[in-house]
Amino acid sequence: MRGAPFLLLAALLAAAPAAAAPLPRIVTQPNGRHLLNVDGAPFLMLGAQANNSSNYPAMLPSIWPVIRRLHANTLEIPVAWEQVEPVEGRFDFSWVDALLRGARENHVRLVLLWFGTWKNTGPNYAPEWVKTDTGRFPRMKTADGKTHYVLSPHARSTLEADKRAFVRLIEHLRDADPDNIVIMVQVENEIGSYGLARDHSPEADRLFRGPVPAELARKLGKRPGTWSEMFGDFADQAFASWHMARYADEIAAAGKAVKDLPMYCNSSLGNPFDAKAASTTPSGGPQWNMIHVWRAAAPHIDLVAPDIYNRDAREVAALLGYFDRPDNALMVPETGNSIDHARFFWEALGRGAIGYAPFGMDETGYSNYPLGAKTLDAPTIEAFASKYRLFAPIARTWAGIAATHPIWGAAKGADAADRSTVMGRWKVTAMFEMWEFGERDWTWIKSDPHPTKGQPLGGAVVAQLGPDEFLVSGSDARLRFSLDKPGAGENGTMLRVEEGTFDATGRWVMRRVWNGDQTDYGLNFTAEPVLLRVKLGTYR
Repeated sequence: MRGAPFLLLAALLAAAPAAAAPLPRIVTQPNGRHLLNVDGAPFLMLGAQANNSSNYPAMLPSIWPVIRRLHANTLEIPVAWEQVEPVEGRFDFSWVDALLRGARENHVRLVLLWFGTWKNTGPNYAPEWVKTDTGRFPRMKTADGKTHYVLSPHARSTLEADKRAFVRLIEHLRDADPDNIVIMVQVENEIGSYGLARDHSPEADRLFRGPVPAELARKLGKRPGTWSEMFGDFADQAFASWHMARYADEIAAAGKAVKDLPMYCNSSLGNPFDAKAASTTPSGGPQWNMIHVWRAAAPHIDLVAPDIYNRDAREVAALLGYFDRPDNALMVPETGNSIDHARFFWEALGRGAIGYAPFGMDETGYSNYPLGAKTLDAPTIEAFASKYRLFAPIARTWAGIAATHPIWGAAKGADAADRSTVMGRWKVTAMFEMWEFGERDWTWIKSDPHPTKGQPLGGAVVAQLGPDEFLVSGSDARLRFSLDKPGAGENGTMLRVEEGTFDATGRWVMRRVWNGDQTDYGLNFTAEPVLLRVKLGTYR
């Protein structure tokens, strides 16, 4: 079961130069999938995001223990504009230095979250000298001339001030972080506006009445026209999205000119099945129905990413599908930290996610329930840690496989129904609420309901290594393989199932062979996931 895919992986893993560490970058493969390369080799970001106000040195002792318990390899944490430039023109990066020291000591990478003009759409993390000077840093205006809470994306003065501070941050990283502990930077946070679809200042209204930029019309393949002519009911949202995206893109471009790190923007999300409702929750950010506008407007933003707090499996699957695009690497930089969110890790992996991070992962005692867990207790941490523990040693190997092979993932839905897909000539089915032994239709022996019955637990991921070879994992799930279209008298069978892992060079290391009771009823995963390598065949 050694083959060409693993020779390719070994080459990918050995590609990093021995001298200076190359910059992290996102690479799009010929097949339209994406890789996050760190130190010149594929990297799966097993992330954790701290609470917003944990962005001070005194809070770091409450963060690192959780990162270790999670087996996370990356911490996402804010750097606020008000922190680094409390007085205009005077910069303080002591917080960044403390972060870098702690990350090196704990052997994890960092994703910095720049909280500037927008944080959850508002300017709360902008310095006081920005918040209070509405003449120089104007807020958006309503149609009747009232002041809205959101800083206007049409104010050049605000953009220049934010950009200057951001560039100083990246300059500091260039000098203080030669080994690239910081692998990515988020530009702003949940850009947009609640309660007002677009700015109605005189300048904004003038631009709205004018033509859609020719660049946008061309990239969308539409005839030139006004915003209303081209976007109809979504004209206000499209207009706000274009201008907020251009704003973020200019900041990112200036930062990349100093140190070319991957940069992304995240999005608060509206109903994935109702574009009209999503157009105002919030308007202007990289909402799922405006990804095409953002990708056209912001070429220096490497990807746009969903913040997923939804608990409904159908909604999560739809959102992951929207952001998983040939022109956009899928990353989930923020998701709920409750037990029922953990199962969506499998579905994200199965769509080739380059990173995943539950929010609020520290010991400060703060909870964002009902978006996340009521308390970050041991079972809640373990729901994520059990998965990270398996993937942490193979994060690079898995990232290489996911970018170069067919993959699929599934999470248990509210109805616990089977989830299936076809990979080559094989049908793969994920089943839930089943004991490791036996079938659903057994009536000859009494059994108790499965402990996960009615519980939001369960999921699986599958990578196809070859026509009849698969790499699989999961938790609280059963996987079955069957021929999708068997010939006359043809039967499918599992020829060999190995439990094991990959070593640092990408070589498969078998721990044991599954057979007998462990394979008679499919491949059954308990709450503690394992990695299986499966070889299938046929007989007549």
